[in-house]
Amino acid sequence: MDENTIISERRNKLNLLRKKGFAFPNDFYPIHNANDLHIHYDNTENFILKQKSIFTIVAGRIMLKRVMGKISFIMLQDTSGPDSNGKIQLYISNEIIGKNLYTDFKNYDIGDIIGAKGTLFKTNTGELSIKVSSLKLITKSLRPLPNKFQKLSNQEIKYRHRYIDLIINENTRKVFKKRTQIISSIRHFMEKNDFMEVETPILHNKPGGAIAKPFITHHNSLNMKMFLRIAPELYLKRLIIGGFNKIFEINKNFRNEGISPRHNPEFTMIEFYAAYTNYIWLMKFTEKMIKKIIMDCIGTTKIDYQGRLLDFSKSFEKLTIIEAIKKYTPQYNEIDLQNKLFLKSELKKINPKFNQKKILNNLKKDILQLMLFEETTETKLWNPTYITNYPTEISPLARKSNIENNNITERFELFIIGNEIANGFSELNDPEEQSVRFKNQIDLKNEINGELSSYYDTDYIHALEYGMPPASGCGIGVDRLIMLLTNSKNIRDVILFPHLRNEN
Repeated sequence: MDENTIISERRNKLNLLRKKGFAFPNDFYPIHNANDLHIHYDNTENFILKQKSIFTIVAGRIMLKRVMGKISFIMLQDTSGPDSNGKIQLYISNEIIGKNLYTDFKNYDIGDIIGAKGTLFKTNTGELSIKVSSLKLITKSLRPLPNKFQKLSNQEIKYRHRYIDLIINENTRKVFKKRTQIISSIRHFMEKNDFMEVETPILHNKPGGAIAKPFITHHNSLNMKMFLRIAPELYLKRLIIGGFNKIFEINKNFRNEGISPRHNPEFTMIEFYAAYTNYIWLMKFTEKMIKKIIMDCIGTTKIDYQGRLLDFSKSFEKLTIIEAIKKYTPQYNEIDLQNKLFLKSELKKINPKFNQKKILNNLKKDILQLMLFEETTETKLWNPTYITNYPTEISPLARKSNIENNNITERFELFIIGNEIANGFSELNDPEEQSVRFKNQIDLKNEINGELSSYYDTDYIHALEYGMPPASGCGIGVDRLIMLLTNSKNIRDVILFPHLRNEN
């Protein structure tokens, strides 16, 4: 039977129910759930259940229905339990609930939401079940669920109709329960380390804190262009200036850029800042945080990701950009990597986009080395690895390193499974140098993109002029961390409602 015919039949059933007074009632209150019942009574003998006559009141969705004459069985799903996989069988007898109610029940459909009252017992096969004495239809489902053979084979349908995916796919529910657990663990860790949680604006009058293309909107009352937040960094550092020494925000950011297995236009990050610390402290703290989250949420430091082992019991590796290229892409030697002409030639061979607009012409060697790293090495960093020695030009908010090469900043990026998971640095707190950096950043990005893609934040410079203590700060991609800890290949698998093209 095709879907339209099924929907038509179900609408007819609903019309008949309405004539009998059915109005999607909101007066049934479950007391028990399937998960708890299984925990408490799965190991109880049937004769003891009969002796105790344990009365239960449950509610949930019909996922399976077997009508066998005057008795029937339902598999009721209430998604209880830590993995949201709670189910319990209902035994429904014409003799117990009465002929009229049993006749009504036979018109219930898979997907309907019902409430049931009854006593616990075990079937001949030993399955914990409820012998129903009272049954009530709570919500009539008009659309059929995919059956267990159909499932949801089309990934886009899963993302577009996540509610169906959640109903029928236990693993999807498990992923999003884990997501909540991970975010709770992050928040608990920060609070235990005396960080204060704060909230900063999502609407900005200037996009800042990262280099990205923003979403643009208009504020009617103020008659001004505004931007959805690409990063909360500059507001958070204003709070450091104001005297809050340890702060964090779990936040939504928005970037009007590409969609890929690692990128969604709307994504979740945690950013945190601590006064009187530097990037060395920050790397240790970030490593400690990630290991604690893994133990809280996975229970072991050894996890499997897509069939490969990751061992978080070891210290995270630390490599410079050059060291990483030489280790993971050994066809390049030190002489090659210090030769600007070679770097340009190699980048053009690897990616045709570098032949366009002469974008490589005026770039410094440090930038070319970074671009080669991104093209050849980044995705090979499977085990947790800190990459350091980022050039000043692409790190406008980071403090310069004290080492001899003053074009290097005290910045790191953390890579795991080839994904950038975190980005942190010692903060630049010299207002005059920050002003110059902002101007240089605008010039660099405009040269590469041919459009205004970076903005000078006058008010942030004004704030810095009041004095910011030395500090360090880090942003961690929460969605990517959740991908890692749920063995998910695509960022859309860990975002409840990822962005997709219009269905039409």
